[in-house]
Amino acid sequence: MAQIFLICGKICSGKSYYAKKIRDEKNAVILSTDEATKLLIDNQQGEFYNEFAKRVNLYLRLKAAEIAKAGTDVVLDWGFWTKSDREEIRKFLSDNEVQSFMLYIDISDADWERNIKERNERIEKGEGGSDFYVDEGLKNKVLSLFEIPTDEEYNLVILNSRE
Repeated sequence: MAQIFLICGKICSGKSYYAKKIRDEKNAVILSTDEATKLLIDNQQGEFYNEFAKRVNLYLRLKAAEIAKAGTDVVLDWGFWTKSDREEIRKFLSDNEVQSFMLYIDISDADWERNIKERNERIEKGEGGSDFYVDEGLKNKVLSLFEIPTDEEYNLVILNSRE
């Protein structure tokens, strides 16, 4: 049976990199909130974005379950920043009889800052794709919302480090 890979981690932690690795190894489909919001609303920030992204995620989780039931692995490249987000998606998938695998991407503060700087430089050059520019406001939002998952919440942790 196909399964859904849930990629948990802060913005700029390497989630999309690992999502692509899983896609290539498992011939899976990636469903990304960032890609959808970039295409549909050009990642416009503010309260509208938050509500819109929530609706996109509700739609994508339905599609993820449908795709997995059809026999293809799916990668949800969303972040799953809060414990309640992780519990909600796991319950939804379990209720829909779809197997899930939570991958937590951990990153040191120094590597996270380096990744943010490199991402912002790519975006400034017009090479950012669907990535968000991470200013101090977004960085502080991530830090205020992100809850490190407990050992019971994930199946595998990857320390994304350059050292």
